[in-house]
Amino acid sequence: MVFASLEFLTLFLPLFLIGYALARPTYRNGVLLFSSWIFYGWWSPAFLLLFIGLTLVGWVGGLAIAAYDKTSLRGWMLSLFICINLLLLCWYKYVNILVESFGNSWLVSGTPSSEWQRVVLPIGLSFIVLQSVSYLIDVYRRTVTADRNLISFGAYQSMFVHLIAGPIIRYDWVKRELHHRPFDWVNFSLGARRFMVGMCMKVLIADTLAPVADAVFLLEHPSFADAWAGCIAYGFQLFFDFAGYSAMAIGLGMMLGFRFPENFNNPYIATSIQDFWRRWHLSLSSWLRDYLYIPLGGNRRGNVRTYINLLLTMSIAGLWHGGDSWNFLLWGIAHGIALCVDRVWSRFGMPDLPVLLTRTATLIFVFLAWTVFRAHTFDAALNMYSGQFGLQGYLPSETLAVLLRPAHWLALTLGVVSILAPWIYAKIQYRLPERVLMTAGLWPVFGFLLAYSLIASRGAVPFLYFQF
Repeated sequence: MVFASLEFLTLFLPLFLIGYALARPTYRNGVLLFSSWIFYGWWSPAFLLLFIGLTLVGWVGGLAIAAYDKTSLRGWMLSLFICINLLLLCWYKYVNILVESFGNSWLVSGTPSSEWQRVVLPIGLSFIVLQSVSYLIDVYRRTVTADRNLISFGAYQSMFVHLIAGPIIRYDWVKRELHHRPFDWVNFSLGARRFMVGMCMKVLIADTLAPVADAVFLLEHPSFADAWAGCIAYGFQLFFDFAGYSAMAIGLGMMLGFRFPENFNNPYIATSIQDFWRRWHLSLSSWLRDYLYIPLGGNRRGNVRTYINLLLTMSIAGLWHGGDSWNFLLWGIAHGIALCVDRVWSRFGMPDLPVLLTRTATLIFVFLAWTVFRAHTFDAALNMYSGQFGLQGYLPSETLAVLLRPAHWLALTLGVVSILAPWIYAKIQYRLPERVLMTAGLWPVFGFLLAYSLIASRGAVPFLYFQF
């Protein structure tokens, strides 16, 4: 079940909201927890047991760490429960690629790798593990108190609102709202509007551009026009798919009385790669900074160690994104190198470049990196790069000419306008009549109805980050 599906919109969400509204405030965490288990179990009841087990591991781990005053014992408890989480993640996410790359003789003696039965990755596992690890570390650091109530902790860990693809919510951000939160018409209305905006981003833009990206990345010899059309389509698809999911999650949380932080801040207008990571997937980038980069030493141990920490952090970020291809690792390394270059440029007093130039260069790098991120194999990525650098001709292929429709151009235009909307609005808001502004504020309703009709006609399309 996904947010942009008839099952969710016409069955699960209405029934959940009715039950949530009728329940007494002290019982709403229980309603949220039970409903979240139904939501997750809709996909796979078997993996629901794994998911419940991870929730129990996180809860017990927090209590075990908090039970000791001696630092060494707390450290051992922290290591134990983090290892449980990471071992499960590594098994489900990386065992397939290790077997395919190196054979499985080191796993199952005498069994040829061709007979290996692929391990299915439970959806949302990467996000669940990062959330659990952040909670355990925060309890160890004493920045939060271990939650002794299994229901409230379970509601935090299992909340269907952000369960499958983030944002990665830290316990410290919602600890008060888990016990006391508003459930009123104002927050509900604002949240519903945000949810509709996210659904428009997902269905009207991301899903419309998806066929273009899929078709181009399957071409044997993409031309310059083909490769860049596919790369741009995927870049916009990925952003509006994931940012749309995040907006829907934030909206749902607001409807229930939770305040989640923003997960995106116009990343495609970043002026540097460092600025890009201050704007893209903020809950992940802040997690990497606070729980990986800074504990590794950050920039406190000299320049060489700083560059190593940047490369290591971004390499791990790449591996976290996917376990079915080494391309994700290459993507992370590329971003790590770019961050090192960015740091060297500023540290050695190199001249400031025009903003238009830095934005263009950053955007080109980000989209080139998306190519290896999207390609299923390294050879497929090289094939796309050959097209992007004009080594396979320049004119669009017949496939692209036949595929492109007015709807794709409209979706791309909507994407560009959406990215520039904050800047445009700041320029014109004081020049428009109040009636125009009020009428424009109703657009999510009409967009939602159009998106709903498209879902009803062509079916639900899974979110891209479900595979991560």
